[in-house]
Amino acid sequence: MSGKAAGPLEAPRVADRTEDREGRRMAARRRGPGRGGREQGELAFYPWLLIVYPPISNLAAGQVRPVLPAALGVATFAILYVLCIRLSFRDRRRAAAVALAGLLAVSFLLLAGFAHNWFYLAPLMTIACGVVLRGRSVYLLLTVLTLALVAVMWRAGASWANISLATWGTTAGGLVVSIVLKLFSVITELQETREELARVAVAEERLRFSRDLHDLLGHTLSVMVVKAEAVRRLAPRDAEAAARQAADIEAVGREALTEVRAAVTGYRGRGLAAELASARTALVDAGIAVTVTVTGERPAPEADALLGWAVREGVTNVVRHSAADSCEIILEGTMLEIRDDGRGRGGSPLGNGLRGLTERAVALGGTLETHDRDGFLLRVTLP
Repeated sequence: MSGKAAGPLEAPRVADRTEDREGRRMAARRRGPGRGGREQGELAFYPWLLIVYPPISNLAAGQVRPVLPAALGVATFAILYVLCIRLSFRDRRRAAAVALAGLLAVSFLLLAGFAHNWFYLAPLMTIACGVVLRGRSVYLLLTVLTLALVAVMWRAGASWANISLATWGTTAGGLVVSIVLKLFSVITELQETREELARVAVAEERLRFSRDLHDLLGHTLSVMVVKAEAVRRLAPRDAEAAARQAADIEAVGREALTEVRAAVTGYRGRGLAAELASARTALVDAGIAVTVTVTGERPAPEADALLGWAVREGVTNVVRHSAADSCEIILEGTMLEIRDDGRGRGGSPLGNGLRGLTERAVALGGTLETHDRDGFLLRVTLP
């Protein structure tokens, strides 16, 4: 009952995990940087309010009339600017857009009414645009605002030198802010993607290990069950035969335990250099002449671990199954060959170890080849 239920339930669970990962990734993408990153990014835009100093200086010196509307205008401008930044970094896009619309209206009212040093407010206006808006809309709005600023300054009698400086600073401020925030968003998404890939790699490694253990123990446990049934049937009438079957169960169990330990050791890994030394010793102890040739630079850590596993697996096959007189191990950078002059595999399929090794090689973008002619050849090539 439990075996039948496990099959149909597994696919929905995998699908649910995939949907959960995708949902978390999309939610993180909408949120943007984490809380610490949002706070630092938000605080970086508040010092720009110092640009308001020239208009305030004019007000303090009594150079602006009427004073009350001008003072209220500057205060409103500063409040709307802060709201644009604060709401935008808290993902309240609609409210930020409303605040930006108010900021633009107040800005042009102040620029048209008071002119002169009040044109310093224009860069703040476009900085707010770069923070609030995303995509192509910010470029369109900056173009419109620049043209409008040129018209207002020209009507106020500003020189073309001042107009060009003001429009350049205004346009550049909005563009730079928009591009920098886009880069921050991309960097955040790349970091999240890297973390997600790491989680997926761990999940796939666990799945591969589970599958290897299933393949390793499935046949062994089936044999043990059959022999245990034989012991149960033979025990009442043939104690000696039952004892033989029980001894077989013990032998099969010990072999399975050895294979499981070997599999776990394979996943832990000891490194390529240690595996080559161990392989040389194992082959010599088995009476097999061995030649080891190593050329090229030392592989990267992941490739080193995989090639070390390949050495262990290949040499184990040579010692156990080949009946060979000699074995040659060639390592050229990230290409490994293990060749013997034994009887080969006789057309038998690859075992669990070589299948798991193939999966790992493919996961790293490499290949595993075997040739069963004049002995057995195992070749692992990694990029």
